Amino acid sequence: MKKEGEVRISSGCAISGIFCRDERRINGDAIKKSIAMMHARSNGLGGGFAAYGIYPEYKDFFALHIFYDSEEARNETEHFLEKRFDIINLSKIPVRQSEKITDAPLIWRYFITPLPHMLQDSQLDENEYTSRSMIMINDKLDGAYVVSCGKDMGVFKAVGYPEDVADFYRIDEYEGYSWLAHGRYPTNTPGWWAGSHPFSLLDLSVVHNGEISSYDANRRAVEMYGYSCKLLTDTEVITYILDYLTRKESLSLSECANVIAAPFWTTISTKDEKERTRLSYLRKMFSSFLITGPFSILVGFSGGMMALNDRLKLRNLIVAEKGSTVYFSSEEAAIRVIEENPERVWAPVGGEAVIVTLDKEKAR
Repeated sequence: MKKEGEVRISSGCAISGIFCRDERRINGDAIKKSIAMMHARSNGLGGGFAAYGIYPEYKDFFALHIFYDSEEARNETEHFLEKRFDIINLSKIPVRQSEKITDAPLIWRYFITPLPHMLQDSQLDENEYTSRSMIMINDKLDGAYVVSCGKDMGVFKAVGYPEDVADFYRIDEYEGYSWLAHGRYPTNTPGWWAGSHPFSLLDLSVVHNGEISSYDANRRAVEMYGYSCKLLTDTEVITYILDYLTRKESLSLSECANVIAAPFWTTISTKDEKERTRLSYLRKMFSSFLITGPFSILVGFSGGMMALNDRLKLRNLIVAEKGSTVYFSSEEAAIRVIEENPERVWAPVGGEAVIVTLDKEKAR
């Protein structure tokens, strides 16, 4: 009989999400319980969480979570930051030591804002200035990895089963209105700390179950626009594609879904003229960002969350609602373990995005 870790499970990996439309902040216990229900989908080589609304006292500042391989890397990175940003606060991220989470890097947190004169000289807005700086750290500074850099949000990830990662980072002590979780079963790429999910840039974070067959083409395309894929996994490119399409091309997330999981031409041909023209434009204009292969993803952003399957629905994705709370997961059991009686449960159609936002927000 094959033992755990000795067989390749092509449909492995688990994703889970909780979003409170009324902006009610909940601690990390529920998302930990949900992702732990899918323990068998992981193999201990990666787990992680993203949470929004966790830093209300610093909500106007970019919150950096950074892994370091050494003190030298930390000193070099802090020198880099001090030349470009005002560092409002910095500290080690509190962890609970565990025999199940080993080989931990140095894990630090910074709350920063661009230095006014540097921002003015750059002629960039603060998001572009910050994103370029973070990509530069990942690309140029050896031994430093920016895990997240959005406002009022953070990513917590490691090599280990997700429930153990949750205990390590003490996520029960954080409260947020939106939570993403991932349990990893890497098949084509190594399991390492910075390569675990979620992947994040500014306020975007992505967890992914599946494989991107078009990774090389997608990577080459997005790197033409200043991004750099250095974290040794295909999922990283999804975050950069979505950042480019939403922030630089001003596409809505619904339109992004029509790009990365574009309908087949035969499907487009059945639409009315206006819709046919719109979908044809998106397919032709952004053809290099079409993602092929089996996938289901959850995308977190400030004020909302999106769930999306590949257009053939080759990976499972379940959505449920109860009151103002929306749940997402690879399996229905992982929802019912935290909400026994949801008012509605459904499996989205392949390629059709489910987008939820705070009651006071418009869809992105």
